[in-house]
Amino acid sequence: MPETLAAAAAVLVARFRRQRPLRGGSLIVTIFGDSIMPRGGAIALGSLIRIAAPFGLNERLVRTATARLANDGWLEGRRAGNRSEYRLSAGGRERFAEATQRIYGEPAADWSGRWTLVVLPPMRAAQRHQLREELTWNGFGEIAAGVFAHPEALGHELKQEPQTAALLSKALIFHAILTDADAPARLVGLGWDLEELARRYQAFVARFERVEAALRLSRGVNPQASFIARTLLIHEYRRLHLRDPLLPPRLLRPGWPGTRAADLCREIYARAFIASEDYLSNAAAQLDGALPPPDPSVVQRFGGIALSPRTTVPAC
Repeated sequence: MPETLAAAAAVLVARFRRQRPLRGGSLIVTIFGDSIMPRGGAIALGSLIRIAAPFGLNERLVRTATARLANDGWLEGRRAGNRSEYRLSAGGRERFAEATQRIYGEPAADWSGRWTLVVLPPMRAAQRHQLREELTWNGFGEIAAGVFAHPEALGHELKQEPQTAALLSKALIFHAILTDADAPARLVGLGWDLEELARRYQAFVARFERVEAALRLSRGVNPQASFIARTLLIHEYRRLHLRDPLLPPRLLRPGWPGTRAADLCREIYARAFIASEDYLSNAAAQLDGALPPPDPSVVQRFGGIALSPRTTVPAC
């Protein structure tokens, strides 16, 4: 008998709950970025506690995690009597917007063959660590001590990051063309551990193909299970995909599993989207009333998700 969506979602939840420590704050970040930001960016604390409960997050953990995220500048809260609401801060929205482009956007298909190289000057260890984190976030690989490479990243865009602009202004940033035919493959081998990334993508695909099959064979709509599957899909994909340097396809081996993972995300997201939005509309609210309808731009995620014929983006 085919596995139901509820059963497939329960397997995902069980795996999530086995993590030690249980990273409730990270899951709440996923919920805000994937579900709450397109619907106004704010949610009553009681509603957040309600929708987090099926993942094994109790009230105390949710309260602690949201307070910590507020202290870290991701969220800001407001109160009305004894009720609270959290919304994305301006800085949180900016960080989510950047991550959203990487998670849901389509990789560039064209590449001129040029590389961007960044050579760091002597600097304090803390500054070097900060730059290394920023360059890695932007997909650079460290091909030698203090030397980073990426397929044609734009140096001026890197210097626009306020936290690292001053440090990068002291670095040497230039473009290069590799002359040997096998040099790009050797450079990729120096800068990135793609085999480990490929194994993680393969495990992700094996895990979520069960969810895709359950959604494909489902005869009824299960809003809560759809929300759980969608949330854990993006939660696991986010943590994996943000480690991906997103190299041009011609630099990747044939049958790169990241491509299948992206296709799987698009398929599951499209199939679970409407029911998960119905669940949010019924289970969550802001202090001033119902959540606003989702921004129409959400259907452009993953290059455009094809919703089922019965649906459009709901007016909730």
